[in-house]
Amino acid sequence: MTTFGVEEEFQFLDPETLRPANVAAYVFGALTSSPEWRDVTHKEFLASQVEHASAVFTDHDRARASLVGFRRFVADRASELGVVAASTGTPPDTSPFPAITDVQRYHRIVRDMAGVIADHQLNGLHVHVGVPDREAGVVALNAARPWMPLLTAMSTNSPLWRGHDTDYDGWRTILLRRWTTSGCPPAFVDAADYDRRIARLLGIGGMKDLALLAWDLRLSEHLPTIEFRMADAQLDAETTLLIAAVVRALVTHALAKPEATDAAADASADVPPELLSAALMHSARFGMRREVFDPATGGLAPAGEALTRFVRILERELTEAGDVEAVSEAVARMLREGTGAERQRAAFSRGGIPGVRRLMESTVVADHGRHGEPTASSR
Repeated sequence: MTTFGVEEEFQFLDPETLRPANVAAYVFGALTSSPEWRDVTHKEFLASQVEHASAVFTDHDRARASLVGFRRFVADRASELGVVAASTGTPPDTSPFPAITDVQRYHRIVRDMAGVIADHQLNGLHVHVGVPDREAGVVALNAARPWMPLLTAMSTNSPLWRGHDTDYDGWRTILLRRWTTSGCPPAFVDAADYDRRIARLLGIGGMKDLALLAWDLRLSEHLPTIEFRMADAQLDAETTLLIAAVVRALVTHALAKPEATDAAADASADVPPELLSAALMHSARFGMRREVFDPATGGLAPAGEALTRFVRILERELTEAGDVEAVSEAVARMLREGTGAERQRAAFSRGGIPGVRRLMESTVVADHGRHGEPTASSR
């Protein structure tokens, strides 16, 4: 069974303004004092952030229990401090320049990237999917490239920035385009080609180490995984698990194809870099509200139809992993209620900042259970 792991970034916000609250050091201390969470807790770039770098999973239900448990612990610590624990791509409002966690590497990044850091107040969801080796990782990367616009659209959760509705569903995606590397990576011939080309980036444009590769898709340098990085941090664990399940199925599907290397190369060649760049911008703008680039048709298609078609393509892999029921329920809920971006925008339109706060407080700990309905413990 193909393994996966999840990295979720959480940000603490002032309850009145929803601007970052720099209390992560306290919460990090509480997490690392807990036997259950100490090994999966990481400091993050901002003094208002902590990260859950999960254990390795093969099972959807075990992953859900872990993700929801971590979220509840973080939310409880935030409540003790009188702040909000939020899972969102961007804070709804923010300061002119962020407070940075006191780590030497982070301070070096600030010096190297200068004014870019003013708007680098972002929270992401990264999903690692296990691969046999780096050669297989490059095959999976090439096969996944055409699907990145759809994956970006379904994971948008950052419509608000500096107190305003940007009219983009994925404003985090737009802000990341300023970095030395961003968006979808190019196609690669093989692992040697990948390693040679990323090595040439070092020392240029602030790229002091390979951990700064900000592509939406990359091979891990310390784990036997391919890492999907296109997603905003998600309001609830269910949507996180939806994204994790479909990208795991996509990797399994790609590597199981006869002549997988040639099939992946052909798929990438059909979607050249300039088309992918435009399609990712389109996804950041509209999310799932309108049309999205669909590799199955080679052009724009209604977003709901594209997502349904994508899940149908992966049905065998999802069934074999035991994920098909949970994915079907989560997709139906997304098409009915909208992405995180749509839900945030609706809350902001109805109730302003207090409305968004209520949404964040209710969703960060929500547990929709195996059948998509909130369990008693989450009401």
